[in-house]
Amino acid sequence: MSPTIFRAGGFRFYFFSREETRMHVHVYCERGEAKFWMEPTIELAQNSGMAARQIRIAKTLIEEHYDEIRNAWQTHFGC
Repeated sequence: MSPTIFRAGGFRFYFFSREETRMHVHVYCERGEAKFWMEPTIELAQNSGMAARQIRIAKTLIEEHYDEIRNAWQTHFGC
């Protein structure tokens, strides 16, 4: 299961239900996918096909939606 948290700018932000416990978010776009750690700071963990510009845009969107992502994580995982 991979619930969508939100969509913006051609990106889908989501997480997998059965993955590691450290808070993170996955990002999908037409050209690839990436994974960002949310703590202790927002940083790129993995990238598969996304251009540097897309990574920057995705990171900015994560920063703007940080509270929404965090709340979705806590609701989904019961933290």
